Amino acid sequence: MVKQKVGLLFGGCSGEHEVSITSAKAIASALEQGENKSKYDIRPIYIDKSGTWQPSNLAQQVLASGEPLLLKGTETTPREENSSNLATKGFSALSNPGQNSYSEIDVWFPILHGPNGEDGTVQGLLSLMNVPFIGSGVLGSALGMDKIAMKMAFTQAGLPQVDYVAVNRSQIYSNPCVFPKLCDDIEAKLGYPCFVKPANLGSSVGIAKVRSRAELETALDNAASYDRRIVVEAGVNAREVECAVLGNDNPKASVVGEITFDSDFYDYETKYTEGAAQLHIPADLPPEISDRIKTMAVEAFIAVDAAGLSRVDFFYVEETGEIFINEINTLPGFTSTSMYPQLWGHSGVSFPVLVDRLINLALERYRESNPN
Repeated sequence: MVKQKVGLLFGGCSGEHEVSITSAKAIASALEQGENKSKYDIRPIYIDKSGTWQPSNLAQQVLASGEPLLLKGTETTPREENSSNLATKGFSALSNPGQNSYSEIDVWFPILHGPNGEDGTVQGLLSLMNVPFIGSGVLGSALGMDKIAMKMAFTQAGLPQVDYVAVNRSQIYSNPCVFPKLCDDIEAKLGYPCFVKPANLGSSVGIAKVRSRAELETALDNAASYDRRIVVEAGVNAREVECAVLGNDNPKASVVGEITFDSDFYDYETKYTEGAAQLHIPADLPPEISDRIKTMAVEAFIAVDAAGLSRVDFFYVEETGEIFINEINTLPGFTSTSMYPQLWGHSGVSFPVLVDRLINLALERYRESNPN
């Protein structure tokens, strides 16, 4: 059997660089287990924090160590990201491959979390290359990244959501007459507590829970420093539950899981501090509630035109039985302890089998888009 060459694309210049490396290590390990070992040949491709595509020997070094490549003066933060940076350097790397043989790759596995990774930029690059790749295309990735566009798609699909207000940076950095009126409108529509979120960042970066006018003003100003689009959501006393989706045009939903934590909300520190949050799979929910969540997860997947994989997050208000969709993540964390693979593990799909299915889904979608 001729092995298929899998281009494992990881790293990137978002604030989730280290998470991407951890996900890539887990995927590489899965590709070397069981039947996968005889089916796939891993070709690691590392994008450093400056957006530079590194040669294969350095990519392998980072993958083996699990640590980012340290380049003096190239450290970036989520505030410094430039959506054109990665594509420009990607085209340069592809046209001057050096030690990398990108043309030999049969299927690409981009595991770049956050902006410049799951927002459609890399997906556009791979689409221009006319190569098969795992995950959503440009449209699904972009809708899944921008919380405002995502909410509009969910509204069109009839999926219930908490009340929200969409805000532009220009409204926050406006003259002294406009900003107070904006805060008045938010208070009138949403009340307190509410959540202020940059529209295009992942891992809860820049999110704040606010309970007063002073906190609202500070949170809006902070969120505007990360993104020009901001969303403010009404707070709700609810359980946080999640469902994984796998497939293309006929996607399937996993069992439902729940996240519990002792912090005020599921912020960045809680997400990435070991032991700060607990995963409960399957969630202790009435069967009819689990079924509704699974149905809504598939509807959300279809609404944004996702492909391959997604994790869909919900709020379940136990007192009223209401279910609100929170968001869809079209390229969720993929470590062995991440919610997405764990949900499928409890649904009877092991990590190595899950990776194999995603590769096959990518090839299937590519063949359907390129029938000749």
